[in-house]
Amino acid sequence: MSPTLNDVLSSLQKSGTCMNSLIAALTMGAQKLFSSYTFGCPCQVGKNFYYGSAFLIIPALILLVAGYALRSQMWTITSDYCCSCVPPQRKINPQEYKLACLRFFSFTGRALVAPLTWLSVTLLTGTFYECAASEFAPVDHYPLFHNISSSKRKEILAGFPCYSSDQPDMMMARNEIALLHRYQSQMLGWILITLATVAVLVSYSVAKCCSPFTSLQQYYWDNHLQNERELFKQAAKQHSRLLVMQSIKKLFGFIPGNEDVKNIRIPSCQDWKDISAPTFLCEGNDLRGHYCVLGDRVEEENEGGRLGDIELKP
Repeated sequence: MSPTLNDVLSSLQKSGTCMNSLIAALTMGAQKLFSSYTFGCPCQVGKNFYYGSAFLIIPALILLVAGYALRSQMWTITSDYCCSCVPPQRKINPQEYKLACLRFFSFTGRALVAPLTWLSVTLLTGTFYECAASEFAPVDHYPLFHNISSSKRKEILAGFPCYSSDQPDMMMARNEIALLHRYQSQMLGWILITLATVAVLVSYSVAKCCSPFTSLQQYYWDNHLQNERELFKQAAKQHSRLLVMQSIKKLFGFIPGNEDVKNIRIPSCQDWKDISAPTFLCEGNDLRGHYCVLGDRVEEENEGGRLGDIELKP
């Protein structure tokens, strides 16, 4: 693969274009399967509207909530700037709030990809809309409905999504109403796509205008955050591993994989009770964070062998 193609793919991946396209494609496939195997209009008065609306709106809301919940940046912003359970340890300046808002709008755009795709594809298909709007179709200009009562008319209209009859006039009315609903649904779908496209363009422009960074600074800042997260994860994993190994050695007298187990010790009953209790991080005015439930609860005086070290004999 040529270096130019690698650069293009890397740029697309960083910009989120590939991920957004993948999310949209998966949502479209799920919508097709969902509508084919699970949707069946009840064709009853009072039920069509709620059933069709539920299939149209509720999956979009679920996808929106899942889009937010699966974004790690959402929980980072919530814990750093929005959570009021713990008193703030430092003063957050307006510049940080501004950057947090820009980050929030950034991942909100990706969270909206799946629900907007669901609504757009569903409206362009028209099946759910046809079921929901069937009993509200205007039929006053059809002569065959003039001598039918209002309740009977609603009952007939509600059955149109599943209707089949040998009467030519009724079938013609049913087909025309189905085309009308399909037209309305597809128009709403295209309007939604247009509004979403304009909203994305406007929000992107506003975010660029309100950003305190220039384009080069933004590029550097994005790379800085990515490198910071990667290096922090590596350092945190290594630090945590070393700390846990130290605590385990304090508790048992040796560490896993070490053949020198001459100073092995037996934890006391109190040790087992202590390490089974929950530990809270950075609680109160303690200047030292408690990051382990093993080491800080083991008596230092026991480490030297108050309970007696066990010497393994070959």
